[in-house]
Amino acid sequence: MTLFQVDKAKWIQCVLFCLLSVLAYWLIGYRFIRTQSGELILSFGVLFLIYGLIISQKWDKLWVRRWLWIALGFRLLFLLAVPVLSDDYFRFIWDGRLLAAGYNPYLYLPSALIGSSIAVDAQLDTVLFEGMNSPHYFTVYPPLNQMMFGVAAWIAGGNTLITVILLRSFIVLAEAGIFWMMMHPAKSVNSVINKKKGSQFALIYALNPLIIVELTGNLHFEAVTLFFVLLAVRWLNTPFQGDKYYIASAVALGLGVVVKLLPLLFLPLFIKRLGIKKGLIYSAITGSVLLVLFLPFLSLELLLNFGKSLDLYFQKFEFNASFYYLLRELGYWVTGYNLIQVLGPLLSLITFTFLIWIAFQRRSFLEKMLFSLTVYFLLATTIHPWYITTLVAFGAWTGRWYPVVWSALLPLTYVAYSSIPYHENLRVVGLEYILVLGCLCYEVFLKGLDWEAS
Repeated sequence: MTLFQVDKAKWIQCVLFCLLSVLAYWLIGYRFIRTQSGELILSFGVLFLIYGLIISQKWDKLWVRRWLWIALGFRLLFLLAVPVLSDDYFRFIWDGRLLAAGYNPYLYLPSALIGSSIAVDAQLDTVLFEGMNSPHYFTVYPPLNQMMFGVAAWIAGGNTLITVILLRSFIVLAEAGIFWMMMHPAKSVNSVINKKKGSQFALIYALNPLIIVELTGNLHFEAVTLFFVLLAVRWLNTPFQGDKYYIASAVALGLGVVVKLLPLLFLPLFIKRLGIKKGLIYSAITGSVLLVLFLPFLSLELLLNFGKSLDLYFQKFEFNASFYYLLRELGYWVTGYNLIQVLGPLLSLITFTFLIWIAFQRRSFLEKMLFSLTVYFLLATTIHPWYITTLVAFGAWTGRWYPVVWSALLPLTYVAYSSIPYHENLRVVGLEYILVLGCLCYEVFLKGLDWEAS
């Protein structure tokens, strides 16, 4: 077969895959609702089949770039879609309108505001209130996230669709930045995978259907956090403009923390990497970024409210958990009631212990980040589908397959929403974690999977 024929065959394949993917993404973004679990799972199944066929083939650098542009196009398909698979955006808009009107979103319970003069001033209507999943809890979104909510609300006024489009723009820009870093990685970052796969590993993240739907489609800001975390790692390995003190890297990590608190998990890894003295300075800079951005909102009431909501998250919320569900059932058997108030803090302590242990392992820095996240998610009481998107990125960069397997199984969790109120099918959850843990154990303890395309 000539080179022209090969390229022609790839173009035909590309067009066919794109047409089927566009149809599936359009149905998910604009036609289906969360209770249509069968249709959603079928659409995700088609998308993951196409995804698997793409990433299992060899693509030269030019084709990788083409696929990245296509991946960006898939994200832009959702630009005008109001999320229907997640209701978190109601809280984003609520907080944003409060901030745009000059009110501190950390100080007010939505249930206490609705119908008040503040609600009228900030254009907080009953549609937003009734759409929220936690109107009786104080907000837990960090300040940089709040600022994005506020900017979008300030520009859009009371227009919900424009607010959603503006919020989605932050996510798409972050995703574009992630693509660029994956195409131009620091030479010292995971050189083994770069030699084996070149830039093709970027497609494992960029074309993953769960990432496209849950981040851009459902409006979750893990993408922005991931951008800053990868930037921190990049500047740790290749200091920004000759920065020998890793200040730029620490600032980037701090910016990731003030979008989502998750990057705080990585601080033990940075301290171990840099040594105690430099590591503590690095942590202090990261903490300073957090403090500076919290300052405009800071008060004793904020600390109490924020801490109360975080405490509720670890001691009340539960969804799609793994080891926690097993311990919960054991607790029911022994005591007759749910021990989440004990198990939540206990699992957090076990997670922290594992993070310290991982920091001292002889593995690459990115692998340590991957396994730190893995331990955190496996011991968490709540795992929504979009949580795992960061894991897919680190899995792609380190050549681990189990995060992709996990991402392909997570759409099954939409079965829980086929009834109102939602009800989890523990058989589905059990199947999910048996397969994920099986793949994880195979990769880590046995032979492992070969990421080289055949």
